[in-house]
Amino acid sequence: MKKRAKPGGKYSNKIIQKKRITRKVYYGNVPVGGGYPVSIQSMSTRAACEKDAVLKEFNELASAGCEIVRVAVKDQSDIEALGDICKQSAMPVIADIHFDSRLAVQSARKGVAGLRINPGNIGGKNKVREVTAAANDVGIPIRVGVNSGSLEKNLISLYNTDPARALFESAAGALEMMESIRFTNLVFSIKSSDPMINVEANRLFAADNDYPIHIGVTEAGPVLSGAARSVFSLTLLLVEGIGDTMRVSLSGDPVNEIIVATALLSSLGVRDDIPKIISCPTCGRSHLDVLEIAGALEREILSRRGGIKIAVMGCEVNGPGEAKEADIGIAGTPGGAVLFTNGKKRRMLRGDYLTTLLVEIDKMIADVNAEG
Repeated sequence: MKKRAKPGGKYSNKIIQKKRITRKVYYGNVPVGGGYPVSIQSMSTRAACEKDAVLKEFNELASAGCEIVRVAVKDQSDIEALGDICKQSAMPVIADIHFDSRLAVQSARKGVAGLRINPGNIGGKNKVREVTAAANDVGIPIRVGVNSGSLEKNLISLYNTDPARALFESAAGALEMMESIRFTNLVFSIKSSDPMINVEANRLFAADNDYPIHIGVTEAGPVLSGAARSVFSLTLLLVEGIGDTMRVSLSGDPVNEIIVATALLSSLGVRDDIPKIISCPTCGRSHLDVLEIAGALEREILSRRGGIKIAVMGCEVNGPGEAKEADIGIAGTPGGAVLFTNGKKRRMLRGDYLTTLLVEIDKMIADVNAEG
């Protein structure tokens, strides 16, 4: 086979950054920090007690490219379902706990890959000590989550004048507590719904220690405006080398979170193993249903790991040029769609474009991975 050009065209989109060096933790078999790629997370919209609905969402998320998943555990009915969820999930499961340390202790014994707590609402240092002991027993990390909506009362006054500093102080206080009880298998997240407060708080924390950081914008909003708010904030952090795992928090179907997260990481060059899709916005010249093809393709391929660029173009104006620039692409014509691979016109397609594209994409990804 002829040696392929580097995926993505002639010019690299890799953003030059000095990656923050952190400790490494594991959620199951997924490493976070320590120089490993930024992993992608999401969360079920259902509580753990709705086991079948949770597992259905987990399967959809895994198919979209999610790598770590979280579920709310709020009472004993959730605890009862948690063991089966962990056994059947294709991804490491994090139990999300608030207010009740006993639920965190029980969750650790049910096979979760990690815990998420807020030390400020879990019941004080003694309760945190019980949770860390349970986590130690089974060797799982704890994510300490600090959010602008659930800040400690003693920091409210500071938050009103310097919100980023208040969030940092909350995280720093939690870190001091954790280290005082000698638990360091930790990931930290500091989130605000304000994109710039979010950035500044994470900058402060990142400069002060070497623990892995989970980044995201909390309560970002519905899909379009929430994606814009998240991408703005997370781009600033990722370009500075801050962030070891991430969630794009959006209202509604959590699969949208994975689509935005994968597109962001791929576009920035932070993850070069995620396929990139480009498609035209369509106009009256289009000969293809670009939205249907590109939208279906997006949901099908983002879980694949092979950094190729794919173009779905509707007409003869920009279509052939963009399709040639991509690793694989189609361009619509009055008689069907022309398939291009590695910059060359291959053949005319008619009918089920998506199926043909997927077959060709899988062949190309297999070749890329075989080349190493």
